[in-house]
Amino acid sequence: MADYSKLQNGSDVRGVALAGVPGEPVTLTPEAARAIAGAFVRWLAARTGKAAHELTVGVGRDPRLSGPDLAAAPRDGILDQGARCGDGGLASTPAMFMSTLLPGFGWDGAVMITASHLPWNRNGMKFFTPAGGLEKEDIRHLLALAGELPPATPRQGRAGDRLFPSPLMDAYAAHLRQLIIDGAGSGSRPLAGFKIAVDAGNGSGGFFPRQVLEPLGADVSASVYLEPDGRFPNHIPNPEDKAAMAAIRKATLEGGCHLGIIFDTDVDRAGAVDRDGSPLSRNRLIGLMGAIVAQEAPGSTVVTDSVTSDELAAFLTGKLGLVHRRFKRGYKNVINEGIRLNQQGTPCLLAIETSGHGAMRENHFLDDGAYLAVKIIIQAARLREKGQTLGDLLRELREPLEAAEHRLPIGAEDFGAYGARVLEALAPYAAAREDWQVAPDNQEGLRVSVPGLSGWFLLRMSLHDPLMPLNIESNRPGGAAAILDQLLPFLRQWEGLALPVVEK
Repeated sequence: MADYSKLQNGSDVRGVALAGVPGEPVTLTPEAARAIAGAFVRWLAARTGKAAHELTVGVGRDPRLSGPDLAAAPRDGILDQGARCGDGGLASTPAMFMSTLLPGFGWDGAVMITASHLPWNRNGMKFFTPAGGLEKEDIRHLLALAGELPPATPRQGRAGDRLFPSPLMDAYAAHLRQLIIDGAGSGSRPLAGFKIAVDAGNGSGGFFPRQVLEPLGADVSASVYLEPDGRFPNHIPNPEDKAAMAAIRKATLEGGCHLGIIFDTDVDRAGAVDRDGSPLSRNRLIGLMGAIVAQEAPGSTVVTDSVTSDELAAFLTGKLGLVHRRFKRGYKNVINEGIRLNQQGTPCLLAIETSGHGAMRENHFLDDGAYLAVKIIIQAARLREKGQTLGDLLRELREPLEAAEHRLPIGAEDFGAYGARVLEALAPYAAAREDWQVAPDNQEGLRVSVPGLSGWFLLRMSLHDPLMPLNIESNRPGGAAAILDQLLPFLRQWEGLALPVVEK
């Protein structure tokens, strides 16, 4: 009986798929991927009440070097169980989810082979049904079920019509084009005269300028790194990465573009750049999407992760009249909170992380970078008719003067319990200081305002790693370092925390 439990990474499966990095042996093998996909079919059969031979499950992949082998293995695993398998080929994660909903598809489930922006030797698996992505508990059950399956035998002969190629990305691109046509309201070529640079980071996003924007009249000639390349030779495909944002900023400015768009590897995250080179990422991306939502649903709630700035909160609530709900880090946490609010009768159209994961109620609360880009492009097209830019929507959004993140490794074996003790002790320590103010609603870690230094800090546990991220912001020169100095006496009490970086 195989043990695949260590491959769980929250609501995903992830592991080392290629040898070549010292100290990182291969853990996500084709054999494991085949078994896990087979378990997914059995899980779907139990969940839907269908027999396995009545199910259709799709498989897609990003351009990672291990992708072809790892995509072939789940296809075999699906066929092993007697289900039909749609081969989505090179695809995006959101497109694989939409394969369960788009007309002409309606698959029972989908598997995406991706590890987002992680290094070249990593890979992973994401799973979808028409109800959305699987949760942590589902993945735990799936991996246990996979371990119980008998060893697979080499596949003999042809699969017949049970394995079929699929034009999924063509259908998905057509879906996005129609959204822009409907939203921009300027005929069948609403982007004529509009120049947009797209940086796909050599991931799966190269389809977007070619199949979505160019047919609508946009000039995409300034786009960069559209060719899929699992080595990611130009920069990490990650809208949070400074080099990646510098690359799309350069392409936008040198190309004389109205807008720049950047995606991560599997296109479930996005960032943007305004025509003047101003980045539209992190707090500014959330502010922009908040401004769009405020036009459609004044007074609704926006859910964000815990590290968003005080300035963003003031912009969302004061300028836009929205309700801001800070929640836990992790895109599934943020999305699930948005879904919960709607279920209890609180309108929430947008759940979005500073990482660029953004999900909208109108789009099945799917974190879809291409859908976010579509919303931004529609807004930019409307503003262009008025002689305005996206930056005009964000004029009153201030940025903190200083921002820092320190990642404090935990040396204790049971790092989760150790981090919990640190946070439990920090709460009364912070409350006892008259110059600190503990945030009234801490959904994750402990957030503390430091009014005398015009700033705040947040200490929390990492979602998956043995470390404690410490975020600090201040609107006073030297304020971030001064806040850290105030916190260090407490941190030094904990021998299990490594502090050389912050001590320096």
